[in-house]
Amino acid sequence: MKEPVIAIFEIGKIRKKIVLFNYDLNPVSEIEEEFTEIRDDDGFECEDIEHIESWIKYSVNRLLNSDKYDLTAVNFTTYGATLVYLDATGKRVSPVYNYLKPVDDRIPEKIYKKYGGQDEFCRRTASPALGMLNSGMQILWLKYTKPEVFSKVSHILHFSQYLSYLLTGRIYSEHTSIGCHTALWDFDTMNYHRWVGKEGLKLPDPVDVSTLNEVVISNKKLKIGIGIHDSSSSLAPYLKSSDGKFALISTGTWCINMNPFNSEKLTVEQLDHDCLCYLSIAKQPVKSSRLFLGHFHEVALNKLCDHFNKSYNYYKTVKPDNELLEICKKKYGVKRFFFEMMSYSREFQEKQDFFEFRSFEEGYHQLMRELSDLTVEAMDLIISSDDGIKNIYITGTFSSNPLFLRLISDAYPVKNIYTSEVLYATALGAALVILDSLDSTKKPVLNLGLNRC
Repeated sequence: MKEPVIAIFEIGKIRKKIVLFNYDLNPVSEIEEEFTEIRDDDGFECEDIEHIESWIKYSVNRLLNSDKYDLTAVNFTTYGATLVYLDATGKRVSPVYNYLKPVDDRIPEKIYKKYGGQDEFCRRTASPALGMLNSGMQILWLKYTKPEVFSKVSHILHFSQYLSYLLTGRIYSEHTSIGCHTALWDFDTMNYHRWVGKEGLKLPDPVDVSTLNEVVISNKKLKIGIGIHDSSSSLAPYLKSSDGKFALISTGTWCINMNPFNSEKLTVEQLDHDCLCYLSIAKQPVKSSRLFLGHFHEVALNKLCDHFNKSYNYYKTVKPDNELLEICKKKYGVKRFFFEMMSYSREFQEKQDFFEFRSFEEGYHQLMRELSDLTVEAMDLIISSDDGIKNIYITGTFSSNPLFLRLISDAYPVKNIYTSEVLYATALGAALVILDSLDSTKKPVLNLGLNRC
């Protein structure tokens, strides 16, 4: 008998894969596909959307005819700040533009001036001014720079909902895709910001993220989810299974800190320091801050390795050393060697004399002191003194760095610090949000892979 499975298409900027889950939400298979970026009509890098479209349709048909698995449902989770434009017949009318594409500052400024100025507009939409990373500004960019294309647009979908549309032909929006620094959502009124209607933007009203549609493909019935934004998807398993209030530190090239239990409005200071709000699967604001942690680590580490003639991976042999931490504390105190001293500075010092360190180990301890300080600085922006956070979960690359874990634990002595290892956490969230609609009797216990630091 074939095992019933849910297929999740997880679409990242670099990796695209399919993860199959059984109804106990255990992963049973992973399929990864390589994609090469192409150029849009301006010559800027963008997704090869035709390749993605054909891959999804081919993969679904192949899974429906599998001898091993009984494919019953499909859902999608993608990175945000990416839109697809359709004409009245439902045909895509443009490339899928890259959110790194530059935008003329005068375009968002038109909106800022009409609606209270940049600070107030960004506060209400919980979206720092990030150019095309604010997907609402992408629509304005298309409207003002490519009016002949925009005139054809009848429907605007976020990326996850477009991939679902490929299989269902149904037009949807949902809160997690709208709420991720899009500048489209008013967090004061919890509705589209009024500029959306004033500019005549054709956006569908959001529905519940658990929405399913039944279609027939290859003579077989299949239920299709409407997609979910990847950051909200990765948070979903913790919201469903965590005991008590928590904050999440998701580490990698970027360190994304998320607090689903801080209901305070974003301040101008927080926005200026790269804070924003997502919307959770429960349509609640998730206050978030971010730090280029992995990138900073890589740049500084390469300098240390060059100076001390060590291989890049040598740092993995370095264990927390109380004596070295004390030496660094006495030598530098609150001063920094690697980074500038200004509050919330993310710039490296111009002059760095590595002969100040007696060993690679000493230099690495100081580097991690500074990186953990920056992480705590970013975390403190989203953790208020009275929001009751008792647990902090650390996932990703730095969850296996004992020195980082030690320093974060020291910084929060009254909170419980855990590492968490969840296989395919982002894909798991996308499966989790549709499982109840598939089979309400299934209440799987999720293993968050928690280890107390």
